[in-house]
Amino acid sequence: MAWTRDQMAARAALELRDGEYVNLGIGLPTLIPDHLPAGSTVTLHAENGILGVGPFPYEEEVDPDLINAGKQTVTVLPGASFFDSATSFAMIRGGHVDAAVLGGMQVSAHGDLANWMVPGAMVKGMGGAMDLVSGAGRVIVLMEHTARNGSSKLVESCTLPLTGRGVVQRVITDLAVLDVADGVFRLVELAPGTTVEEIVAKTAAPVVEQLATAGPTP
Repeated sequence: MAWTRDQMAARAALELRDGEYVNLGIGLPTLIPDHLPAGSTVTLHAENGILGVGPFPYEEEVDPDLINAGKQTVTVLPGASFFDSATSFAMIRGGHVDAAVLGGMQVSAHGDLANWMVPGAMVKGMGGAMDLVSGAGRVIVLMEHTARNGSSKLVESCTLPLTGRGVVQRVITDLAVLDVADGVFRLVELAPGTTVEEIVAKTAAPVVEQLATAGPTP
């Protein structure tokens, strides 16, 4: 068994603290707004220029002028604001984003992240991930544990072009929650039906069991 995409997003939502300003990357992280609890005071930031992003809209609520950085239509919450890209990136580079939840292609046991390109594949643009991993207070990666070919996405050393070195603190996959520390992955929480042995077998780097500390980042 493993967490579904929505269950992964719900688990990642538990990492976000009231009062924080949080950027969500494209892909899996965009599912998080639908899983924030009622009354949450987390403010979601979209790098294309929105502060106060809400859940995905129902069909009758779709406004083609309201999109996130992945060009998906979104809603905005009361009090939301809009601004240009320069202001948005000034927020990121100025350290005003408390946390970023990003997708990933590879994360190393040293906290290195590769998530912006695959050599030989078409790349439409670099995006803002490099700014986010250097400017956000915490970086959480939300991704599947293995690639489509079965290879691990948690590795000793990234083989894909890096987005940032030593920037990732926590990884949430469909199988587990792991922290990055001292060249190993510390196993914090298992998805239901998943075993420690399975995580070790599907992780291409040392794994240290630390299940006693399960739960959101303190």
